[in-house]
Amino acid sequence: MTDTCPTYLPPEWAAQSAVLVAWPYDEGDFSPWLEAVEKSYGLIALAISRREQLIVACRNTAHRLHIERRLFGLRANLANIRLIEVPYDDVWVRDTAPLTVQTPQGAKLLDFRFNGWGNKYAHDADACLARNLFATGVLGVTPMESIDFVLEGGSLESDGQGSLLTTSRCLLNPNRNPSLTRAQIEQQLKDSLGATRILWLHHGHAEGDDTDAHIDTLARFCTPEVIAYTACDDSNDPLYGDLRAMEDELKRFTTRVGQPYHLVPLPIPEPILSEEGDRLPATYANFLIINGALLVPVYDDPADEIALARLAECFPDREMIAIPSIPLIRQYGSIHCMSMQFPKKPVS
Repeated sequence: MTDTCPTYLPPEWAAQSAVLVAWPYDEGDFSPWLEAVEKSYGLIALAISRREQLIVACRNTAHRLHIERRLFGLRANLANIRLIEVPYDDVWVRDTAPLTVQTPQGAKLLDFRFNGWGNKYAHDADACLARNLFATGVLGVTPMESIDFVLEGGSLESDGQGSLLTTSRCLLNPNRNPSLTRAQIEQQLKDSLGATRILWLHHGHAEGDDTDAHIDTLARFCTPEVIAYTACDDSNDPLYGDLRAMEDELKRFTTRVGQPYHLVPLPIPEPILSEEGDRLPATYANFLIINGALLVPVYDDPADEIALARLAECFPDREMIAIPSIPLIRQYGSIHCMSMQFPKKPVS
């Protein structure tokens, strides 16, 4: 980073110390598909624990013992896995765990307010997840600050150089911070995350998404110059017009040095429907970057191979690991939504 931006939100590709997940449970929303969901979680746990520490939130002792048995059966690297008992409502820790910023004084955890994606769902336990995790000591000695501002991790993308990519449908939605203007919201992002500029997308959504268009289903920084994004070539698809408008917006964005971004379109799979016949928010943009690998959601669709090939070009130094994610999107999220990475402390 330059001296003009001493505080910053590290990009996801920065070296990581750990990744957090919250394991699904019998009484939760995933209960009808629990076995299939746990299989996907198992594959994710294997991939992460082979490369870095995995922190697994468990609801109680019985749940922890169940997860231990499951991971032992998978021959996971148990020495790299810490199971922590904390209460939670949903498994989407991308939006409830603390964000890590680097400051001139070192790393700091930021606990933003969580209101259930605009008060759509019960969230008493999730609103306290960051504080409860911090109290266990699993996050180490990094200090944590609570910020009176509603913000979810899935709503932001950072290039690590002061640029934040986000959507107006989420951050400017009156169900988040209704008393604040756009200018005040931008100032909050600059003050707390060290942002020097905000790139706003006003178009684009994944049908079935209940987060009000989180950026991590739509467009992701792969490097400070490369953005992979959800694209649609089928003019008969209801998403076509809005995603094309989003693509046009991305084409107008420039890097910090004034150059157009290298844009990498990711196809969307054929519609995957819920039991009620509603479309689920399946996109390939909801990948997770970890040390040495990229965990990519796949949907048993011909577009899987296209997405994997294009992402491999974006991340030539990382192994592509396909994770079956139809079970995950039954509750409207995928790999990125259910995880939160913690960067390694930079060498001074």
